[in-house]
Amino acid sequence: MENTGKSIGIHAPDFELPGIDDQVHHLARYLDRYRAVCTVFMCNHCPYVRGYLERLKQIQSQFEGRDFTLIGINSNDAVQYPEDGFEKMKSFAREHGLNFPYLRDANQDVAASFGAHLTPQVFLLDQSGVVGYSGAIDDSPDDPKAVGVHYLRDAIAQLLDGETIRIPSSQPVGCSLKWRQSPS
Repeated sequence: MENTGKSIGIHAPDFELPGIDDQVHHLARYLDRYRAVCTVFMCNHCPYVRGYLERLKQIQSQFEGRDFTLIGINSNDAVQYPEDGFEKMKSFAREHGLNFPYLRDANQDVAASFGAHLTPQVFLLDQSGVVGYSGAIDDSPDDPKAVGVHYLRDAIAQLLDGETIRIPSSQPVGCSLKWRQSPS
């Protein structure tokens, strides 16, 4: 999968990643359990992620009773950005009351496989693991009261209602994913 829009209709890569609950999380097990799964590439320090946290928690609460879950994935290089390390993820989740799993992609393979390049960036999967929506959470990263289009929320509802997702991709807005530097 490459950039937003190019991943629509493609099977998402399976993954096994450690979570802040000290368990290993498998995408295939989530797909067995839920009709819709949304991976959100995020991190601890990005102001855009912080601005969207309450909205993400609201989306999880709104749809969790309908066979849906969000999965937060932090793929940032913790060497360059220590605040995105695994232990800091645990305290970040407690501090912000995350109500969805938060996983660590330390080798960055999952982010690369999805084609993620920003935080936050979302990929909504149906139960067969096919990407039906990718991009932004909504059209107002700076002001939750000014949202005109709820891209992710609408896509989840349409997917769960068996409808065609009317806007399958949007351009995400956020911080660049912090890739590991190649050894010199």
